[in-house]
Amino acid sequence: MDFITVVVTIIFALIGLVVGYFAISLKMKSAKETAELTLLNAEQEASNVRGRAEDQAEAILKSAERDRKTLKKELLLEAKEEARKYREEIAEEFKSERQELKQIESRLTERASNLDRKDDNLANKEKALEQKEQSLTDRTKHIDEREQDVAKLEEQKAQELERIATLSQEEAKELILTDTRDKLTHEIAVRIREAEREVKERSDKIAKDLLAQAMQRISGEYVAEQTITSVHLPDDAMKGRIIGREGRNIRTFESLTGIDVIIDDTPEVVVLSGFDPIRREIARMTMETLLQDGRIHPARIEELVEKHRLEMDNRIREYGEAAAYEVGAPNLHPDLIKIMGRLHFRTSYGQNVLRHSIEVAKLAGVLAAELGENVNLARRAGFLHDVGKAIDREVDGSHVEIGTELAKKYKEHPIVVNTIASHHGDVEATSTIAVIVAAADALSAARPGSRRESMEAYIKRLQDLEEIANSFEGIKQSYAIQAGREVRIIVHPNKVSDDKISILAHDIREKIENNLDYPGNIKITVIRETRATDIAK
Repeated sequence: MDFITVVVTIIFALIGLVVGYFAISLKMKSAKETAELTLLNAEQEASNVRGRAEDQAEAILKSAERDRKTLKKELLLEAKEEARKYREEIAEEFKSERQELKQIESRLTERASNLDRKDDNLANKEKALEQKEQSLTDRTKHIDEREQDVAKLEEQKAQELERIATLSQEEAKELILTDTRDKLTHEIAVRIREAEREVKERSDKIAKDLLAQAMQRISGEYVAEQTITSVHLPDDAMKGRIIGREGRNIRTFESLTGIDVIIDDTPEVVVLSGFDPIRREIARMTMETLLQDGRIHPARIEELVEKHRLEMDNRIREYGEAAAYEVGAPNLHPDLIKIMGRLHFRTSYGQNVLRHSIEVAKLAGVLAAELGENVNLARRAGFLHDVGKAIDREVDGSHVEIGTELAKKYKEHPIVVNTIASHHGDVEATSTIAVIVAAADALSAARPGSRRESMEAYIKRLQDLEEIANSFEGIKQSYAIQAGREVRIIVHPNKVSDDKISILAHDIREKIENNLDYPGNIKITVIRETRATDIAK
């Protein structure tokens, strides 16, 4: 029973397996057919899409070809139109040139005909000149003969005059020359006085009006302060601390600042000596800070020198900017502004050069306004006229040459360049503004109190004035008065006549102008006095 059950179970299992196998085979065959059908549909769809794409591509190519042909035609038409216009322009130019050539040809033909006529005229004149030359030769011979006859007659006449007048020929000649000289001297003196009076009346009024207006509108400082070269000490014990052990402090100070420190027997004073005013100012500031701080050693000196050098650069720039703003020239090159700021520490005859430059700029602006010139350009030129003095101790050449090169370097206006070059007469002034700035410069330097003069230079100038006056013949005494602004000359009345004193004053003036340098004007007064004295008894 158990065996049969097992067999039956096995048979059913086998039958189930067979049925399952056939079922699976049928299912797989159906799935395969479905997949093949799907693949065929996909291929058909892809074929349709590719066909449509090919049709669209072919349509786009045909459209592009049509557009290309159309564009090609348009470009060809434009090119033909441009070529036609170019041919017309060339033809017009050729036509114009042909007309010009015809005009030139006609002018050349006319000139050739004129030259031919001139040639004929010259030939005729040459013949006439030859005839005149022959005539002059004949007349010369005749004149020579007449001159010989006249010489004989004059000799006879002179002998007769000597016999009648009891004077020799030399004595008569001297008498005539003396009389002629006196007459000419009187005439020259009269003309000089008339010319001087006329020029003075016409020029003084205009000049005085302009200068009076300019000076009334400009208020300048008197002699500016000098650059400080001495430092006061709280006590003499500080001198030893400044020198330091074995002199290391003073050596460090001098090497870093470039300024010599002079410590002498003067109580509570240290003198700073150096040609560069900016370095001298840095040294002064450093020395005063060291004295206030009390810490004096090489490291501290180096620290303060560098600090004050940077501070000085800022101060110089600020001085330059303030001055440029004051004169109305704020658009100067930054380097020029800094260079102008250095002039704050530069003096000339005791006058601060930066203040002098500002004053000249303002005076030049006022004068330019009165004369109808460019006021801003005149102010700018007046402000920069002494810019070379800022670095004339560092660069070879005069301050005029250095200033001219700086103005060219920073692309200043040609009138400004010429003004700088000509304000001392080194080159010729090419503009009215250059003349105005030269006048403003002289006015700023010559006004009372603007500059100081050393006693030696003052005495030397007075002596030179008196020596020049005494070098002329007929001078009895001469005196330089009014601080050298006037020379009074007393002449011998029996040697110099009234007519000659005007000529003498003129000659002395020219010699002073050619041999002396001086600010302002010098008045020459010649005095001739004749006295007759008698005593009644």
